[in-house]
Amino acid sequence: MIFYIMGQICKVVGFAMLLPIIVGAIYGESHVVTSFGIPFLILMIFSIISTVKRPSDKSFFSTEGFVSVAASWIMVSAVGALPFVISGEIPNYITALFETVSGFTTTGATALTDIESMSRSCLFWRAFTHWLGGMGILMFVLAVMSSNDSRTMHMMRAECAGPNVGRLVSKSSVSARILYGIYMSLTVAEAILLFCGGMPLYDCIIHSCSSAGTGGFSIYGDSIGHYDSLYIEMVIAAFILLFGVNFNLYYYLIIRKFSMTFKNEEVKVYFGLIITATAVITLNIMHLYSSFGSALRHSFFMVSSTITSTGFATADITQWPGFSQTLLLLLMFVGSCAGSTGGGMKVARIMILFKTGIKELKYIANPRAVVTVKMDGKPVEKAVVRGALSYMVLFMLLMAISLLIVSFDKYSIEESASAVITCMNNIGFGVGRFGPNGGFSETTVLTKLVLCADMLLGRLEIYPIIMLFASKKR
Repeated sequence: MIFYIMGQICKVVGFAMLLPIIVGAIYGESHVVTSFGIPFLILMIFSIISTVKRPSDKSFFSTEGFVSVAASWIMVSAVGALPFVISGEIPNYITALFETVSGFTTTGATALTDIESMSRSCLFWRAFTHWLGGMGILMFVLAVMSSNDSRTMHMMRAECAGPNVGRLVSKSSVSARILYGIYMSLTVAEAILLFCGGMPLYDCIIHSCSSAGTGGFSIYGDSIGHYDSLYIEMVIAAFILLFGVNFNLYYYLIIRKFSMTFKNEEVKVYFGLIITATAVITLNIMHLYSSFGSALRHSFFMVSSTITSTGFATADITQWPGFSQTLLLLLMFVGSCAGSTGGGMKVARIMILFKTGIKELKYIANPRAVVTVKMDGKPVEKAVVRGALSYMVLFMLLMAISLLIVSFDKYSIEESASAVITCMNNIGFGVGRFGPNGGFSETTVLTKLVLCADMLLGRLEIYPIIMLFASKKR
C-alpha cells in the first residue's frame, strides 16, 4: 500500500512536469524536452510499476500513512531537482535539491545568485512546486482518486498542518476536493487582480502560485520590490494573508455558517497579531522612510509575508532596527493558522500552549480548582494538548541539533540560528547574510542537506519524517 500511494503521488508530479514543457515550447526553449522529459519518464515508470496491481492487503494505519507521505515528499524532491541539473541551470545537484525542497515545502529559501538568468520553463517549475506543495501533493491525489475513507484520513493527518485535523464532510476525499477547489479559486482570483494591475501574464501566474503556497519564489532578485507598485504589493499581501487562514473557514462561509467563521478564536488572534505587529514596526521604522505611509506600506507587507511564512520582500529588513527584526523573528515562530498553506508553529498550537500554561498557574494557586483548556468555547481534548506540548519539545530539540551542525560553517550565532529557524518554519529569509537580499549559495553541502531536512521536518510537522526512519515492521 505504501508503494501504491507513492506511485499515485509520482503520477501527479510527473504530469505536472508537462506544464513547464508547454511553457518552454511557448518561449522557444528547446532544452525543456530533455530537461523535463527524463524526470517525467522516471516518475511515470515508477508510478506504473507501483500501481499496475492494487495491493491485496488494503489495511492501512497511521504509521503507514505517515511513512507514505514522508517517502513520497523525499522522492519527488529528489526527482524534481533533475530538470535544473539536466538543463545546466543549476549544475550542482545538492544546490538543485535544496532549491526543489525549498519549493515543495513552500519555504522559499534560495541558493541561487542570478535568478533572472534562468529560463522561463525552469522559473515556472520552481514556482509551481510551491503551488503543489502548498495544499499538499497527497491532498491533490486524494481529491482526484477514490480511496478507502479511513485510509485517506490517516494520510490527511500526515500532510495537513496544525494540532488537529478533521473532515469538512463525511468523506475525506470529498473534503480534499472542496479544499482544492477553494485553493484554485483563490489562486485564479489573485492572478486576475495582478493582471489588472499591469503585471505581465507570465509574472501573474508565477507570483500567484508562489502566493498560494505561501512560498515566496519570485522571478526577480529584488522580489516584489522590483515592481515598486503599491497596488501589486497590497494585492499580494492581502492574498497571502487569506492563504494563511484555515481553509475550513472558507467552506463555512460558502455554506453560510457565518457564526463558525466569525467566532473562531484562532483567526481573531491571527489578524490581531498582524495589526499589532504592523503598527508597532511602523512606529519603529518611521525614521527610515520619507513618510508615515511609506513606513506603513513596507511594515504591513513584511509582517504579512513573515507571519504567513511566504518570504516575499519589498524591503531589506537587515537595515531595520533590532527591535523590528526581533519581532519579525517571533512572528516566524508563531506562523499562520492551522489548516492553511502557511508555515510556523501555527497560531492554534501557540494558543493551546499559552492556555495550558495559564491553566497550570491556576492549578498551582488553587489545586482544587477545575480548569480546562478551551478553544472557541469548547474544551480541547487532552490528546490535542499533549500533542501540542510534544511537538514543541521535539521542535526545539531538532532545532538545537540542526543549529549545532550548521554552526560548523563558522557563521555568527545569529546567522546560524536564523538559517535554521527560517528553514524549520518554512519562511525563506532570516537575518544577516540570510536576509531577504542574501541567500544560501555559500553554505556547504552538509549545511544544505541539514537545512533540506529542516524544511521537510517543518512542512510535514516532524512526525512523518521520524516515522519513516523509526517505524518497524508490524
